[in-house]
Amino acid sequence: MLAVLVAFTHAVVAQSGIKGVVKDAQSGETLIGANVMIKGTNQGTTTDLNGKFKMDKEPGDYTIVISYTGFDQKSMQVKVSDGQYTDLGAISISPSSVELGAVVVIGKGVIDLEEDRQTPIAVSTISVTEIQTKAVGNVEFPEVMKNTPSVYVSNQSGGFGDAQMFLRGFDQRNTAFLLNGQPINGMEDGKMYWSNWAGISDVANAVQVQRGLGSSKLAISSVGGTVNIVTKATDLQKGGFARAMVGNDTYLKGTVAYNTGVNENGWGFSIMMDYWQAENKWAKGTKGQGQNYFVSVGKILGQHKFNFLLLGSPQWHGQNYTKSPELYEKYGLKYNNNWGELDGDFLTIRKNYYHKPIMNLNWDWDISSKASLSTVLYGSFGRGGGTGTLGNGPGYIDNGIDSEPEGAFTVDGLVDWDYIVNEYNPSIEGGISSGYDGTVLRSSVNNHAWYGLVTNFEIEATENLTVNIGADVRMYRGDHFRQLVDLLGLSGRETTLLGNTHVVSKTFDANPWASLSNFASEEDRVDYDYSENLNYQGVFGQAEYATELFSVFVQGAVSNQSYEREDRTNFETIKTSEKVNKIGYNIKGGASYSITENQKVFVNSGYYSRQPFLDNVFPTYGDYTQLADPEVDNENIFGIEAGYNYTIDNFFVNVNLYYTTWENRFLDINGTDPVTQVEYRTLYTDIAENHQGIEVDVRYKPTTTFMVRGYATYGEWKYDGSTPFKKYNTDTNELIDEGDVDFSGTMVGQAPQVTAGIGITADVLPNKLTVDADLNNYAKFYGYVDEEAAIATEDETYQPERLNDFALIDFGATYKIIFGSDILSFRANIYNILNAEYVSQQDQYGILYGAGTTWNFSVKYNF
Repeated sequence: MLAVLVAFTHAVVAQSGIKGVVKDAQSGETLIGANVMIKGTNQGTTTDLNGKFKMDKEPGDYTIVISYTGFDQKSMQVKVSDGQYTDLGAISISPSSVELGAVVVIGKGVIDLEEDRQTPIAVSTISVTEIQTKAVGNVEFPEVMKNTPSVYVSNQSGGFGDAQMFLRGFDQRNTAFLLNGQPINGMEDGKMYWSNWAGISDVANAVQVQRGLGSSKLAISSVGGTVNIVTKATDLQKGGFARAMVGNDTYLKGTVAYNTGVNENGWGFSIMMDYWQAENKWAKGTKGQGQNYFVSVGKILGQHKFNFLLLGSPQWHGQNYTKSPELYEKYGLKYNNNWGELDGDFLTIRKNYYHKPIMNLNWDWDISSKASLSTVLYGSFGRGGGTGTLGNGPGYIDNGIDSEPEGAFTVDGLVDWDYIVNEYNPSIEGGISSGYDGTVLRSSVNNHAWYGLVTNFEIEATENLTVNIGADVRMYRGDHFRQLVDLLGLSGRETTLLGNTHVVSKTFDANPWASLSNFASEEDRVDYDYSENLNYQGVFGQAEYATELFSVFVQGAVSNQSYEREDRTNFETIKTSEKVNKIGYNIKGGASYSITENQKVFVNSGYYSRQPFLDNVFPTYGDYTQLADPEVDNENIFGIEAGYNYTIDNFFVNVNLYYTTWENRFLDINGTDPVTQVEYRTLYTDIAENHQGIEVDVRYKPTTTFMVRGYATYGEWKYDGSTPFKKYNTDTNELIDEGDVDFSGTMVGQAPQVTAGIGITADVLPNKLTVDADLNNYAKFYGYVDEEAAIATEDETYQPERLNDFALIDFGATYKIIFGSDILSFRANIYNILNAEYVSQQDQYGILYGAGTTWNFSVKYNF
């Protein structure tokens, strides 16, 4: 017994390791949750509520790496002696404008950041500082990413939240967007509606753009790449802020936020509330209004961390679409033909309104120093839609005025609502709109419920080997129908659903708050009514072996997705489709090698078999349950990339080469015959694209008060091969035409293939005045790929129109006044400061000019 006690006592005395405290170099405050890792391994710890850390290590020489969100990474050499803890004392790290540490306070295991893996990827990270200064207010959230390689953002003049982002030439339907590790692309079609996420700028801690294969372990649609948005959880430090903002076109925004900090019982609460409104975003007729809210409740219970989060952005806004160049020449670049005035009040054909609260419950469990489990359970309930006309649209009504565009428009090109309401609609027999008679405003509603779970178990199997396994489950129900918004003086609208022809007269407000519960029941719906169920079950795994010199990883995922439709439109009884199941999978692998302490090379490759979108599985209008003919198969994506990184304290350069092939793509295009006015849809199958290119980005910080960054990219994005097509009459579903079209050598449109940019940040008065400027140049920009024109091209290679090259310059300045631990800051932004005129997007209906000069100014008080 005595011998055992002596041995135990000796073991306790002989413990050795490293300890210290991590602080902010500027404020001197301790940093909670900072990562302290042993370089070349997956071993490490995080700082506690006092900023302190302590880890056991055998005697020897080590290099530790300290990192924290928004701060520069720091490396230190440490010698551990037998029976002693080497005390490093206070370790100060400096705030950075571009670096993201590996720390995530909640959900670390399900948020796949580049730093969580030793093998690099092509990546750019936007810190909380840049988000808060450049992407808050009357600016689109995706624009915070436009200063990174191979990113293009368009449609800023379309309306609040209507921006589109392209990554390596792929649109946002084919780029995976993750919010704290949760997939947020639309389940039906992969689309992103940024108006639903307007509050993200106010609560985002970081945005990481992972180009190409990315580091996510999920079986997601990352053809172009993955964008990981990391939001705040419950803030561990007590404090808050109040902010007021103004901008062009009477933009107003007010925000308040408060954090209780974590109390002695491990509880913490964070809240943010926000309101905004504007007469226009930039183009006319894009009036908008909305609110943002964020609530987070956290609890630390021993080795367990829990966090509940609620986030929502109810809003409505007028929309601006593409149009002919002639209309811009006549009325100016801000012209929008979707709106007008009725009795002197604003009224638009196209109004988007939506409310999509999202909730999640995170649970992190540190099982041991080598094993952890992270799980997030989430749900969202989307309510709302977009408005338009039923019956006769303004473009088909003669008001006796010789106007452009033709139809019921005023001499100023605005919708002549007064004529429609006071003269045209009163002429409709019985006051009932039916077919193409009469004009009413309707809303196309998309109500959905989405539930999901992501869980990840991680274990350090050895000092060098880390293994992850997990699951991803999603359940989705979407209801699609139309309801009346405004009868415009009529008594009702005739409709036929489920074989019953009747008149509907009940209207519903196009309001994001009302839409939560006040929407049409089945008997009050018009035009169409159908639903869909999607269920998704996936498992994934990853293993990585890493040493100080090299790393290698392999990752795989497999999933099943089921599709089912209900048609309450075209038949006398509800018709339900067969349930279609499709298996998808991906496999990725890669390796890296450290040439020196500052230089690393890597290569990654992967293959995706991606299930088609639901809208491609059921593409027809005549029968919403009818499967595509021929049946749509999985899309096939192969990617390979190589990179070189060089990093020292004040300078880094990244060079990336990539090659991506995308095969068996399905495309569904709507159109109208210019002669017969027959509406049709053309289905293209087996489309192939090849995207390849080079990306270079650099950052240089010669002093603590000045930083310059830049990037340059060159892409070669082309279609490949012959594509079968079938054209159907939209109303009758009759086959009009079929054949093959050769797209070989056709350039991919919609995003510039050559880009370059430079940005500077200068602390003119350290800790007081900071100025920044960004220049982005875009070239080799092709417009809409007109499939109809390609079909008509016989022997020559079809090419889309080449659009204008252009450059945009943004400028910003921040001035701070410090009162002890409180800060009063003033921020001004001017976007497109030279008021450059350029076409930002083109589709089959025309072009959309980019926004001219816009601006905002804010005052913020942090306490």
